[in-house]
Amino acid sequence: MNTENDLSNEQLAAIAKALAHPARIQIIRLLLSKTSCIGGEITHEVGLAQSTVSEHLRILKAAGVVAGEIEHPRVCYSLNLNSLLPLMSLLQLVADKATTVAGSDGLCCPLTPQSCD
Repeated sequence: MNTENDLSNEQLAAIAKALAHPARIQIIRLLLSKTSCIGGEITHEVGLAQSTVSEHLRILKAAGVVAGEIEHPRVCYSLNLNSLLPLMSLLQLVADKATTVAGSDGLCCPLTPQSCD
């Protein structure tokens, strides 16, 4: 998984960290449900203060998950799906491993003292 197209572990972790908040997941789901970019209605749909939504959007933008374009007098936001593809690939590898190797407990190897040798 070390090709030129793969993101570094740090970059993948930054994307995962940006997604690691219920309000940001709600924003992502909202953006996924729209066919065009949206602006001020994010605050209304999410039900949080404008300053709180702005901070969540700033974090998502910094990670590259969301793009914002200025359309005076507002900013129009859209989801950058390409930024999520490396994370989706990693999670798909985990899912594939889970379905082919994991036991009924979901572990990929038994947790016994002998198995750690």
